[in-house]
Amino acid sequence: MTQAPTALQSERRQAIDETLADVRQLVAGGPPDRSVLAAITARLERLAAHADWFTRADFPPPAATEGVGASTRYRLNAADGDDGLALYLNSINPGKTTWPHNHTTWAVIVAVQGEEENRVYARTDDGRNPDHAQLEVAREVTVRPGTPIAFLPDDIHSIHVKGSEPTLHFHLYGLPLERLTDRIGIEPETGKVVRYNASQLKPSEEAAV
Repeated sequence: MTQAPTALQSERRQAIDETLADVRQLVAGGPPDRSVLAAITARLERLAAHADWFTRADFPPPAATEGVGASTRYRLNAADGDDGLALYLNSINPGKTTWPHNHTTWAVIVAVQGEEENRVYARTDDGRNPDHAQLEVAREVTVRPGTPIAFLPDDIHSIHVKGSEPTLHFHLYGLPLERLTDRIGIEPETGKVVRYNASQLKPSEEAAV
């Protein structure tokens, strides 16, 4: 028998739905520019401020036995399907790193708990070779409570989870990650370009919210 949601679960579900409804209004005019991304980020920060709704008890990190840098990605609006916004809550153990990659849609990252260093890259080649890219670090931002980051579709970044505790970070995308099959990753040592989803993406978990 399915149990009725608790008061906290109902409050959390309503807050998530209201946040996404507000974001849909912000992007109703078309793909967002950086000013619209700033407004989306501010709205998501309001949700993240309610840390009591998003705890490690309800969204546990990977077990220590899964190793350094293990990660779990919870989809918070799975009922919305694959044709619109996708909100995830990522819990990542310290030590996690990713290859530089783009998203092919806009993205916003806001922290509830924990620290995630984001390195944002500029391409230094002309982009004409589809199999190779040259990058340099343009800036670094450590995402923590009160310090978010946002990306346009072609922005390239990598993540590096520091500190001693797992993260709980919102990742909000214009489309679900599983649909972003054309995004690229760049092998740091060689500059080789790969299909990021095919080589790096692990499945999401559906969250009980």
